[in-house]
Amino acid sequence: MNQRFAFRAAVVAVLLCVLSACDPNRVFEQNIDFANNSWDVQQKPSFSFTIEDTTAVYDVHFNVRYASVYRYYNLYVKHTLTGPGGPVGQPGLHQMLLMDPKTGEPKGSGTGDIYDIQFLALPKRHFSKAGQYTLTLEQYMRQDQLPGLMAMGVRVEKHTEKK
Repeated sequence: MNQRFAFRAAVVAVLLCVLSACDPNRVFEQNIDFANNSWDVQQKPSFSFTIEDTTAVYDVHFNVRYASVYRYYNLYVKHTLTGPGGPVGQPGLHQMLLMDPKTGEPKGSGTGDIYDIQFLALPKRHFSKAGQYTLTLEQYMRQDQLPGLMAMGVRVEKHTEKK
């Protein structure tokens, strides 16, 4: 009887882990690591995702992984979005605060000197055509190399009203 209980408990634990990892609102998420933990101005990571439901409203987030050696409190990123019919809207410039400008304390969650933070970049976005979209990011700082920026990513999820 003890073995049955242990087996059932193990099965329940595995199911809970699998179910908690599922995110029903997530449509797409991908992160791209930078070589040498530095974002070069020539690197323009692109993220391609498919939109099937044109009646839904979506939120697009930018994921940033950075180390405490990053020298600035902010990060400027330009985005360009293309879809099945060509460019979607105008390119946009985003300022993301990675550290508190006054205290220098890193924002986001982290362990050791590495931090992850997510920014809502394109809220309540409606995609009028079904198909593949590509979001391209460019670092828009005054320095060609940004040491300490380890990865950039994009997350697309169905919009839900926060309570």
